Amino acid sequence: MTKPIDEASAQDPAMSAAPLLSQLRQLIAQARTQALRAADSIQVRACWEIGRHIVEFEQGGQARAAYGNRLLPMLAGQLTQEFGKGFDASNLRYMRLFYLAFPKCDALRHELSWTHYRLLTRVDDEAARRWYMQEAADQNWSSRALERQMGTLYYERLLVSQDKAAVAEEARMNLARLDQSPRVYGPGLIGHCFATQAAFRMA
Repeated sequence: MTKPIDEASAQDPAMSAAPLLSQLRQLIAQARTQALRAADSIQVRACWEIGRHIVEFEQGGQARAAYGNRLLPMLAGQLTQEFGKGFDASNLRYMRLFYLAFPKCDALRHELSWTHYRLLTRVDDEAARRWYMQEAADQNWSSRALERQMGTLYYERLLVSQDKAAVAEEARMNLARLDQSPRVYGPGLIGHCFATQAAFRMA
């Protein structure tokens, strides 16, 4: 049964629609979060696959001898021309390192973004790299938080410390000092591809 609308709500449509508006905001926010997480997962998988193809191509003796250090700049030029920014030689180099650092795609944590994994490729020690990956996912670290923890050698200090609780508390305080504003999502590599393709279709 429909609840009766009081006189004040009847005179102010915005007031009577407030519960509906609140529900819609929640639905939109949830859908946007799910869409962005899905986009992150797709982008990470695409970067891993690109890295895999590059490495496998390089492992062919004749291909490596033919291109040498010119392979990534050549690919970058062609891909940037076709798909837009995001595929420069530096990013392709990170994708290659990404595959080498995480050769098993199923072991990746899909909660993390491509920015997280770019940071993780800088960690040479495999155990440390995997620990940072797991902690970043489990603790919901932003890429800035991950960078901060890596910069303070959080994992390395935990290994050698006799007072691990103190090290963990220091790390927590370091994160508390970071800006805790909501994560900002850009279009990313995949978004740039879609935007560029849409522009071509509209031209």
